[in-house]
Amino acid sequence: MSDASNSETPLRTIFEISLNGKTVSISTVGQAYRFLTNFSSVEWMEFRSLHADAVRWLQGAADNAILTVPATDAVRALFVKAKVL
Repeated sequence: MSDASNSETPLRTIFEISLNGKTVSISTVGQAYRFLTNFSSVEWMEFRSLHADAVRWLQGAADNAILTVPATDAVRALFVKAKVL
């Protein structure tokens, strides 16, 4: 199993997120994985199921680039529900 946090596999879209007044671009599996796992679990508690799905899909996409479509969809669903986008 690959280390998802270091994966350079591109996602199907680039997410532009405003964080502390700065725009953060997330375009790879590794960037998305780090963004979702660097915050404490309390930050994502309200969206626990969507967060778990997104992390699981990103881990899979780190090993198999075919899974970038469902990984991108899972990340998008989480970001939309959390009103990050």
